[in-house]
Amino acid sequence: MTATRVDAEVIRRLPKAVLHDHLDGGLRPATVVELAETVGHTLPTTDPDELAAWYCEAANSGDLVRYIATFEHTLAVMQTREGLLRTAEEYVLDLAADGVVYGEVRYAPELNTNGGLTLAEVVETVQEGLAAGMAKAAAAGTPVRVGTLLCGMRMFDRVREAADLAVAFRDAGVVGFDIAGAEDGFPPADHLDAFEHLRRESVPFTIHAGEAHGLPSIHQALQVCGAQRIGHGVRITDDIVDGKLGRLAGWVRDRRVALEMCPTSNLQTGAATSIAEHPITALKDLGFRVTLNTDNRLVSGTTMTREMSLLVEEAGWTVEDLRTVTVNAVKSAFIPFDERKALIEDVVLPGYAAAL
Repeated sequence: MTATRVDAEVIRRLPKAVLHDHLDGGLRPATVVELAETVGHTLPTTDPDELAAWYCEAANSGDLVRYIATFEHTLAVMQTREGLLRTAEEYVLDLAADGVVYGEVRYAPELNTNGGLTLAEVVETVQEGLAAGMAKAAAAGTPVRVGTLLCGMRMFDRVREAADLAVAFRDAGVVGFDIAGAEDGFPPADHLDAFEHLRRESVPFTIHAGEAHGLPSIHQALQVCGAQRIGHGVRITDDIVDGKLGRLAGWVRDRRVALEMCPTSNLQTGAATSIAEHPITALKDLGFRVTLNTDNRLVSGTTMTREMSLLVEEAGWTVEDLRTVTVNAVKSAFIPFDERKALIEDVVLPGYAAAL
């Protein structure tokens, strides 16, 4: 099957896996409007379609700090038990409707405590909502497995607390850890204590690196902190000249370190210039373990179907390419090997075989 014949409906039906997707960046616009009215929060507009457009416009600034600032309104409606339950359940249902069979959702519990919930209550509530969503998706015939990554905010001082939560809830749906927030000026090694704790407790983690800051950020995340995956990682191309890999790029490729790449988001934050020239294609062709992700579906106005469609239309990707990044993602998921193997053999590969 050639790339030009792969329409959006075919892509929507393909089994997908997403490793890098933020809970507070993926709310339904109508839900934001309804919950904002309930809690008395003022939005830029109360029309769901206009709000969706506002998010995309605000995020298209090419500035990571301004991009992150758009989360003010989603976080405002995620401070109560009711708000967290609803957004978590809808998160799962939206993934299922998009053909996602495995997803990892990440969020920072410390950003959801303004309404009086404790950190533990936030995690418990989100897990309850995710479980409800998974049950409904399974009942509808579109099962999706969703694991949780807890985030610490790298510019604040509660990263170790978030790491402790990841350890405490690792048998209750939390599968790993991450640090999020403004990358430039807040190196991952600032939180080495948290990462050493996670390693001692055998909790896997990824680190946002190589998006707003370059190779030193990636090097530190991998070689100093011990990350198993890299969030974004587009700047690894700084270590590749005329197809020749430097030491760090070679390490990332040869050790099969997954790169959680988010094309549309990278365009918005200025980390890439176009879909056609996004590093994901060149890195895929060089044998890196690239994965395809949405990052923030509301803020970027995107879905996995849209991300795949853009790569097909603008970068010449084929169904085989889409299968490769999907298998890459499941291989690199923070769940046990037998579960990953079963997902690939019983769900992903048969789904792509049917499309081919």
